[in-house]
Amino acid sequence: MRQNGRSVSSMSNEERSTWAKEHMTKACIELLMEKPIEKITVSELCERSGAGRATFYRNYKDMTDIVRKYLIRLNHEWTEAPLVLQSGMRNLADAIFSHFERHRKFYELLNKRGLVYLMKDVITDTFGLKTDGPMIEAYSSAYVIYILYGFIEVWFQRGMKDPATELCALLPDAPKDSVS
Repeated sequence: MRQNGRSVSSMSNEERSTWAKEHMTKACIELLMEKPIEKITVSELCERSGAGRATFYRNYKDMTDIVRKYLIRLNHEWTEAPLVLQSGMRNLADAIFSHFERHRKFYELLNKRGLVYLMKDVITDTFGLKTDGPMIEAYSSAYVIYILYGFIEVWFQRGMKDPATELCALLPDAPKDSVS
């Protein structure tokens, strides 16, 4: 195996691991375009990606884990902007829906394959559902998380045809501290 004129065996362990994860993710997405995730085998993923079975099991629990980790990485695009996370629900939703529109092809695939539910985990992890704190924090965080997820799920199911700006206008502009 070669990458940019360099053999994989000449890479450091970290470089090899990164290379393998990137290739497995790419192969998984390609295979998802062809068939449901339940029909993708570890063997065909490894064959397509050029990585070994041991590498798969060292990095992932199952095929869904590849998609979940890719979603987390992809969503860093909007989650790493602290001002967005602290600027009210409408601005947050605008950043999220804009992100989805930029990556429309992938999210349409996610919807087609019935994997939209993975977004709930990403959003819950991003905002940190606060169930053990004061009552107002617990319910405020749940409100923001599940309203956003609900909008996202319905938007995906409707084929992402509704303009993001119109969706954002439907949302209440929650206080900043319920989002952070």
